[in-house]
Amino acid sequence: MKFSTKEDIEAPIEDAFALFVDFDQFERSALRRGGQVRRTDSLKSKGVGMSWDAGFKFRGKARKVSAELIAYDPNDGYEMDVQSSDLNAIATLELMSLSKSRTRATLSVELKPKSLSGRLMIQTMRLGKSRLDKRYRIKASDFARIIERQHKSNVKAQAPL
Repeated sequence: MKFSTKEDIEAPIEDAFALFVDFDQFERSALRRGGQVRRTDSLKSKGVGMSWDAGFKFRGKARKVSAELIAYDPNDGYEMDVQSSDLNAIATLELMSLSKSRTRATLSVELKPKSLSGRLMIQTMRLGKSRLDKRYRIKASDFARIIERQHKSNVKAQAPL
């Protein structure tokens, strides 16, 4: 099962990419929402091989996932492999410059079952696919607006007085 959406962002591609790879902020966000995140690699810079273990509650059940950055192309995007006991997921970000101050982000997630319970989960999701697609698009749009606001506040902070 695949979810995909495109969002246009009012920010140069370099700035948009920098905000999309702010993994420390993603970790803090997960912690604020009650999740547990632990970085499992020892890399000093961002790139292929970065990995995390995370735990969270979803639908009343404790879940654990492992994620690893499997592709990383500065200013173009990245690909992350996410594993759980029931599902495999590949999350992809692709960026394309539309102009000097505008970027198109394509966000996609492909889910594949690993077990019978994973197959049941995906089958249930298929029944509500249109509703889930809409929620995915809304969340991606919300995130794009956050990136725009962060970009604007960074530009204001750097502006000479």
